[in-house]
Amino acid sequence: MHKIQAGPVVEMKGDEMTRVIWEIIKEKLLCPYLEMDVKSYDLSIQNRDHTDDKVTTEAAEAVKLHSVGIKCATITPDEKRVEEFNLKKMWKSPNGTIRNILGGTVFREAIICKNIPRLVPGWSKPIIIGRHAHADQYKATDFVVPGPGKVEIVYTPADGSEPVKYLVHNFSNEGGVSMGISMHDDSNKVLALNSLPIDELGKGVHESGWWCQAKYEPRAGRSVDQEFRPQFISVCIGEGLSFVHEYKKKFEEKKLWYEHRLIDDMVAYALKSEGGFMWACKNYDGDVQSDSVAQGFGSLGMMTSVLVCPDGKTVEAEAAHGTVTRHFRMHQQGKETSTNPVASIFAWTRGLLHRAKLDENDNLANFCHTLEETCINTIEAGHMTKDLAGCIKGISNVQRSDYLNTFEFLDKIAENLAVKLKQLPNHHL
Repeated sequence: MHKIQAGPVVEMKGDEMTRVIWEIIKEKLLCPYLEMDVKSYDLSIQNRDHTDDKVTTEAAEAVKLHSVGIKCATITPDEKRVEEFNLKKMWKSPNGTIRNILGGTVFREAIICKNIPRLVPGWSKPIIIGRHAHADQYKATDFVVPGPGKVEIVYTPADGSEPVKYLVHNFSNEGGVSMGISMHDDSNKVLALNSLPIDELGKGVHESGWWCQAKYEPRAGRSVDQEFRPQFISVCIGEGLSFVHEYKKKFEEKKLWYEHRLIDDMVAYALKSEGGFMWACKNYDGDVQSDSVAQGFGSLGMMTSVLVCPDGKTVEAEAAHGTVTRHFRMHQQGKETSTNPVASIFAWTRGLLHRAKLDENDNLANFCHTLEETCINTIEAGHMTKDLAGCIKGISNVQRSDYLNTFEFLDKIAENLAVKLKQLPNHHL
């Protein structure tokens, strides 16, 4: 059996139920057909603790080197997790660490199946969320204010000129909490450039006549957001940047446009729209709204998540959900689970598709497209996990005969993939 060759990719293993699924995806859907050059990093919470989280930084640097990262869902520890795993400290989110090293924009899009009803029935076209991958709450300095006193921010210019001090809040009677966040001008421009629906990112956008929607909220943080907006505008419409007039021209040629809206206005608009637009958000807003969009289209387990880096060459794909702890607890007890693996499968396919593009590897690209089509066709044929059956019948009305368990569903995809690949002309199996 001749396997398709695939260039180097950085695999980042994760935690709990998603890690269980991750290994089965490789075993049954990838390894039988692909000869992959995998650079593997163990980002389990235990290994991050063992390495003092150095493994996360090493993985991010490896993604920089090899241009393709594929990441499993990981635990971001809270107090309970620190106690559960006897951790040295409450380690930061590995996603946040990786994104702060790589920079860029996280794009999230729902995976749509015809037979899965939408919670927002008017959404007839996809919505892509472009999420700023830098800073915001995820690289903030926060602390508990123990009692009365002032919280101030000081900016000390690098040129040695006079520092500038701002009063944040005067805690008079008792303490509270305080947090400082920041964003870089260049990272705002990266978000804008990556969000423009043109060229590589925009072929499908052009064909659909999509438009770019940037979100900001001046009432929540006037200085931060009023700086974010002009940086975005300077790229989108060419204010102050000569080379971006080409972008404006392409917008006009394709009859596309962009506009800014307040977050409350934009959320209301999105819910009543038919979809069909790119929604550019800051980091935290994108985190929240991408989950809303995924659930609105049917399920959190049905969403792609791809980090596009500033160099235009480096990509990191991941599953846009957590480690499915509740199912893992059941799995540990030997109980049956019905965990949706589709987002994890698409993490592999989107990463490998980028590898195929870099290497001009049509065979690998065709395989990835076939695997994605197989997942969707399997669900549309009525074979699905419990979460999707619940979307159709309502979770309280779902019977055991309406869905497959975790392993039955993966086996069904593997079975259908084998059949589909044999039907392809010039297949290399």
